[in-house]
Amino acid sequence: MKTYNYKDLTPKKISVLTRRPKMDFASVFGTVQPILDDVESNGDAAIQKYTQKFDGVTPDSVTVDPNALSVNLNPVVQKAIDTAMENIYRFHREQFSMELEVETMSGVVCSRVAKPIERVGLYIPGGTAPLPSTTMMLGVPAMVAGCKTIVIATPPDVNGDVPESILYIAQKIGAQTIVKAGGAQAIAGMAYGTESIPKVDKIFGPGNQYVTAAKMILQNSEAMVSIDMPAGPSEVLIIADETADPDFVAADLLSQAEHGSDSQVVLVVTENADLDAINKATTEQLDELPRKSYAAGALKNSFTVVVESTEQAMDFSNRYAPEHLIINTKDAEQLSDSVDNAGSVFIGQWTPESMGDYASGTNHTLPTYGYARMYSGVSLHSFQKFITMQTINEIGLRSLGPTVETLANVEGLHAHKNAVSLRLAKLRREK
Repeated sequence: MKTYNYKDLTPKKISVLTRRPKMDFASVFGTVQPILDDVESNGDAAIQKYTQKFDGVTPDSVTVDPNALSVNLNPVVQKAIDTAMENIYRFHREQFSMELEVETMSGVVCSRVAKPIERVGLYIPGGTAPLPSTTMMLGVPAMVAGCKTIVIATPPDVNGDVPESILYIAQKIGAQTIVKAGGAQAIAGMAYGTESIPKVDKIFGPGNQYVTAAKMILQNSEAMVSIDMPAGPSEVLIIADETADPDFVAADLLSQAEHGSDSQVVLVVTENADLDAINKATTEQLDELPRKSYAAGALKNSFTVVVESTEQAMDFSNRYAPEHLIINTKDAEQLSDSVDNAGSVFIGQWTPESMGDYASGTNHTLPTYGYARMYSGVSLHSFQKFITMQTINEIGLRSLGPTVETLANVEGLHAHKNAVSLRLAKLRREK
């Protein structure tokens, strides 16, 4: 990892360091669009074709009802899933908003109510291993919100089956359909609907650049579907001072680096931190990792910034806007008050990012690629829509009506004005 001194960085250089590698969406869009068009026209047959092409397997069917299958999960794994799901449930259940009702003036009552998005699609990446953690992070808030139709899409294993850990979670959250496919074809299937896949209203979940491109294209298409957020490769920024344990810092760096060679890990250390010890621990731990090649590739694309103070560290972090921010300093609690841009924050030496990835209760589906400047991570509210309502009685109409008449007249919208004027005239006649 290349090292920079914050005091030597010009504003332009800081801008360069906080900017993510450019993603070639033009060429990716060109690859993805024909897949989307094919699925729209040919449904299940197209999905089967691309699953065979990209994953090398052709399942017996495109979908399966998880509730029709028996699951024989390892008891230790089942207990871990149950514990994690309970924590995720507790945290997201508490996010329910109280119904809002405000009397803005005498006789005028405005309110807001939350309703679940009826049909949601949850994309669970596959790749080298199943991801029950992402299934929980998306499935539990969908269940808590009360979504009526929950569709899960995940690449099948080599036998064309769905991993048992994902089946188990699907049963617990009340999912009705699992799509045995990944990639852009799975996203298209949920967006358009097919012979066996219910059409959804919103699609959630991380994925590679093809999945991301498919989501971005479809949210601006006649498919009439929305998405959780745009996203890029996974990332972490760690702030450490002289009190940080080098082994802990190294482990946290590598926990994100092992996601893939396109992941980015950023280390921001104070001048009195033992950077040599951190680098040494990182090298030693890297050699022991089964996914060493992925982590090593990520480290080559990553960097360290040496700062004079934790204030400078927070300034750089807020400019970078990381997906995950770990604050491993003696004043971590105080420093967390200065966080403006981050997907999720991990405070203190005993809070590794892995806890949030799996079981603390917070959601790990987070904005990457700098989108933490304007996007939030997935929450219960991501699975809800909010409807405003208003009730106006005679007193309210008399007091507020003239204001509306004046404003409608200014805009030249006379039918708007008449809708108020006719009512006011009737009230005057009945008086």
